Amino acid sequence: MPRTRSVTKAAADIDRRTVLAATGALTGMAAMAGIGYVVGPGGHEAAARPLPARALTRTLPAAPAAPGAPYTRGTTLASVATPQGSGYRRLGDGPAWPRVVRSDLRAARTGRATRRTALAAFVQFTDLHLVDVQHPLRYEYLRARTSSAWRPQEALSVAGAVALVERVNALRGAPVTAAPLRFVMTTGDNTDNNARCELDWFLTTMSGGRITPNTGDPRHYEGVQNSGIPLYWHPESALRDTDKRDHHFPRLDGFLAAAISEVRSPGLKLPWYSTVGNHDALPGGCYAPGDSYFAELAVGGRKLMDLPAAAGKAIWDNVKKGGDPRGREFEKLLRAQARHMRPVTPDASRAPFTPAEYVAAHLDPAHTGPGPAGHGYTRANLAAGTQYYAFRVSDDVLGISLDTTDPGGHYEGSVGTAQLRWLTARLTAAARAGDRVVVFSHHTSRTMRNLHADPGHPAERRHDGTELAALLAAHRPVLAWINGHSHKNAITPHRGTGGAAGFWEISTASHVDFPQLARVIEITDNHDGTLSLFTTLIESSAPHRTDFADLGQTGRAALYRELAANAPGSRATLSGTPGDRNTELVLRK
Repeated sequence: MPRTRSVTKAAADIDRRTVLAATGALTGMAAMAGIGYVVGPGGHEAAARPLPARALTRTLPAAPAAPGAPYTRGTTLASVATPQGSGYRRLGDGPAWPRVVRSDLRAARTGRATRRTALAAFVQFTDLHLVDVQHPLRYEYLRARTSSAWRPQEALSVAGAVALVERVNALRGAPVTAAPLRFVMTTGDNTDNNARCELDWFLTTMSGGRITPNTGDPRHYEGVQNSGIPLYWHPESALRDTDKRDHHFPRLDGFLAAAISEVRSPGLKLPWYSTVGNHDALPGGCYAPGDSYFAELAVGGRKLMDLPAAAGKAIWDNVKKGGDPRGREFEKLLRAQARHMRPVTPDASRAPFTPAEYVAAHLDPAHTGPGPAGHGYTRANLAAGTQYYAFRVSDDVLGISLDTTDPGGHYEGSVGTAQLRWLTARLTAAARAGDRVVVFSHHTSRTMRNLHADPGHPAERRHDGTELAALLAAHRPVLAWINGHSHKNAITPHRGTGGAAGFWEISTASHVDFPQLARVIEITDNHDGTLSLFTTLIESSAPHRTDFADLGQTGRAALYRELAANAPGSRATLSGTPGDRNTELVLRK
């Protein structure tokens, strides 16, 4: 059993080393090269002092300096949005989540807080699910089978994501060490329907600009929330839908017009990197791409909004078993239901994007924002047809972003042999160079059980999460594997093999399902033979309390969270246990 104890709550110069590999690229980014921060007792008093730096081959402009003091404000160490009352529960300020020390892999030594220096600090976003709620390929009609098929908050996803950007921009460095935050990494499912419009909304949210989260008719909403079908919450109607009848959802006149109105993103002030998820790569997040019928339906003028219960059960049961990765049964269902589809305004921006288009969009100068160009992806990725890469986290920490999506279909993941060999080579090189390594992916070790063949490389073997975790555990440089997908906070220790120290797998809750979080991660050297990884969860900048009369951008972001907290069928366990939230994770150095 993990041993835990509660404790007190507690890019500058960028190395651009570029080493191209046959199937990917290493792009460098070492912010604040060689600068460390000493944290006082309890993590509350700090003074900065420089540490020796390695020679850098190239530098870029410095990031803003962080203050010299830890803090809790703006994090879940200060307060957490908490449902109050019964029925439709309003949110309010709830108690903070304390920091927990986990010594599963190494005992924590006393006095380390006075010796500690920061190696790196960054932010993880995951599972933003920016969604075109009017998209014809959405399967909202499966809501009775799975709560993820349709959520009452989804129409406000862009406003919610922009509020998360605003929160990160307001952070005063890292909460524990006060070191500058070097970058933000998104770990996949940045979009929901593999749609070009959603990809544009995501890139603009991250890099800054104006977004109108509307497709089809520019004058009004065309979707399930004004369909007259009682399966869905109708915010502007007197219809006694199931959400109003059973869960006391409110009537909010003007909600749908507000949901498709313009949102303005300031863009992140930090460099940001991107990792691909199954919803970014596959239609519906689970079907192999390339089906012409799905592509035509996506941009066309017909949308299925209702389905007999028996048909819905059959389709969802098949998806869960992984029995329809190519979507053939789903296509049959849609064709059989053609006469029940409703007319909507066609829109070419709803077309699916290919992996190459995903990479190219990140490389588009219009979306460079705070950098780096490509946000991790390079022209080498385009040439090789890959979506994995390495980059410089700091002068002695290497980041590796993996592509765990399976082009053969299904929402679970795996990696191919070519990528696994590339990863092995990067880890071996990192050991020789004395680098530490942080790995990023979308899928967790437990959700990489999908071994469907890649249609583009049918003879290539696929490798599951158990095999990937074993590879990481056998390499001394690996400190952490950071991911999402499960929409749940979970932190799992993996013991090392062959003399390696082991690593921590850090899985973070989504920003679509309540409690809608992101995570700050700090890496420190305790100068006693151990390292610590600090994880601190943050919410968006939206206020905890909502005002039904406020449908402005901030009001919509607050409603996004509160509606998620009340979503029927949502899991109450997504915040995890205290040991999965705000933590200090100790490792042998």
